Amino acid sequence: MRATFLYGAGDVRVEHVPDPVLRQPTDAVVRVLRACICGSDLHPYHGMPVSTQGAPMGHEFVGVVEDVGGEVATLRKGDVVIAPFAWSDNTCDFCREGLQTSCRNGGFWGQKGVGGGQAEAVRVPLADGTLVKAPVAADSALLPALLTLSDVLGTGYHAALTARVGADTTVTVIGDGAVGLMAVLVAKRLGAGRIILMGRHKARTDLGVEFGATDVVAERGEEGIARVRELTRGDGTHAVIEAVGYREAYEQALGVVRPGGVISRVGLPQYDEGPIGFGSLFGPNITLTGGPAPARAYIERLMPDVLEGRIEPGKVFDRMVSLDEVPDGYRAMDAREALKVLVRP
Repeated sequence: MRATFLYGAGDVRVEHVPDPVLRQPTDAVVRVLRACICGSDLHPYHGMPVSTQGAPMGHEFVGVVEDVGGEVATLRKGDVVIAPFAWSDNTCDFCREGLQTSCRNGGFWGQKGVGGGQAEAVRVPLADGTLVKAPVAADSALLPALLTLSDVLGTGYHAALTARVGADTTVTVIGDGAVGLMAVLVAKRLGAGRIILMGRHKARTDLGVEFGATDVVAERGEEGIARVRELTRGDGTHAVIEAVGYREAYEQALGVVRPGGVISRVGLPQYDEGPIGFGSLFGPNITLTGGPAPARAYIERLMPDVLEGRIEPGKVFDRMVSLDEVPDGYRAMDAREALKVLVRP
């Protein structure tokens, strides 16, 4: 089969590798129907050292079960399934607490001898705990929307949930990438009264407005902070979702959060820990939260909204490529020519 590997910064290759097979009785083999390129994939794309052994790429996919191990009880061949970006047993204490990204027996795609999702097929460990069946056919038009449940929609939901977004909450979302836009969509769904999207790519912020943003702030740094403060009568917002991962974005979050508010970081941090002292967090009673979203905990909660058309998260995909064209997809996202690239093997 074909699968995607990264051999160093900017060096994405699609190669022929052996087909995945069952190794444990709890495994399943899934044929990928749709995968995608994530904004977080661009971090190693920018900075991974040159390697003679490529790193498997891709952590978001939906597919069809092709084979199951003898101990798999909830899945059968032909099921359409969603794979969250971390695999887990869904039974350990952390999983029962809704923190599958810390599963005692789990892991992440492309690690521990498990392949990545930007491929024709994937061996899925702990299949009963990891995979979620979707009640659709393999050719459903909803596949792109369901694919967002693997990561970005769940991450946007996690950001809003940990930021305590609810009815009449004011929210600032920093970042107009797919996760930021999903955070806007979820904040609207949770009843936020005002949603300020900080982003400067018009096509993306226009989609953010469609998803529910009430204001767009294109300015950055101190100028952007001043604009948000102006929009909120000097207070800032109750919730701030930092969906970028760079120090500058975190400093903007500190600048626009309201006393007593919450900053939720879900952008993969590309910096050492920022200020957490009296002047930044302690004095104004600001909560700092967030982290990798336990997407598995949210799939069944969010899927009805997708299936019934109450939300349309699949709109974040603005380009589709074949598996052989994945290197072009990385280049397009890196150049900001595409928001999020859908991969159809």
